[in-house]
Amino acid sequence: MRKSERLFKLVTLLQGRRTAMTAQSLSEELGVAVRTVYRDIQALTISGVPIDGEAGVGYSLRRGFDLPPRMFDSEEVTALLVGSRMVQAWTDPDLAQAAKTAEAKILAMLEPPMLNGASRLPYRIPAFVRPDSVVHRQLRRACENRQKVSVHYLDMQQRESVRVLWPLGMVGWGDHWTLLAWCEHRDDYRNFRIDRVQTLDTLAEHYPYHPERNLNHYLTHIVGLEDKQKPG
Repeated sequence: MRKSERLFKLVTLLQGRRTAMTAQSLSEELGVAVRTVYRDIQALTISGVPIDGEAGVGYSLRRGFDLPPRMFDSEEVTALLVGSRMVQAWTDPDLAQAAKTAEAKILAMLEPPMLNGASRLPYRIPAFVRPDSVVHRQLRRACENRQKVSVHYLDMQQRESVRVLWPLGMVGWGDHWTLLAWCEHRDDYRNFRIDRVQTLDTLAEHYPYHPERNLNHYLTHIVGLEDKQKPG
């Protein structure tokens, strides 16, 4: 039995009980060692499943928690898992860890036949060490918090410049990411390849929301594209 399938079954066992189950009972039901049950309980708890444990009594699923019904078809599961692996490979360490946790939650709610299909995922996205991953994380947080940044940048012609930017959003191009920003020096939109950022400092100053200085405005009014990924 694969780990993802075992986790699903463990939650199902606890969900179907009104009284606690000991680790020994769970190990017998799952056909694994007691030590494996302890590790699985810990993994589920970290993933957000509310399991309560009491020495000498056992484990129980907190009242009110309901394992969601199967809500994905096989292609939707494939899309979610591929997306998760891409986030893990191409973004920053914090998002990569969040993607791993989300993936564990998705797998925990799948029924065995779909889990078997997910285990044969025909995609592989190698997670190489990206030298710009820390910069990526810093810029993402600056975008989320609307904080200005000071950037030492090297362009395609090897010209250096130092800019104060309003980081508005990041655009993925497959092999690289670019930062869309409002440049205070140019008083206009500018795009910067993240892998060409030499140094980056997040400033204490926050920039205000401006209806004509944001990612959606740039895509729809400057580039002329429909922003299909805009929420709502």
